[in-house]
Amino acid sequence: MLETNGQLTQKDLIRETALPSRTVRYALIRLKDEKFLIEHYYFIDARQSLYGLNTQPKEEVVAV
Repeated sequence: MLETNGQLTQKDLIRETALPSRTVRYALIRLKDEKFLIEHYYFIDARQSLYGLNTQPKEEVVAV
């Protein structure tokens, strides 16, 4: 959803995916922890955040 629609709020993701709110909340936490998502301030409604994909390449750990 974020790849095609750009930045979305949690409410938008719930509405667009038709997934339960708890599932979306859990997925956002996991993706943010793994650095796949970036959370931005949502100026229209300060109670919400905007979520977008992290475009920075993820650091890879190389074992020697």
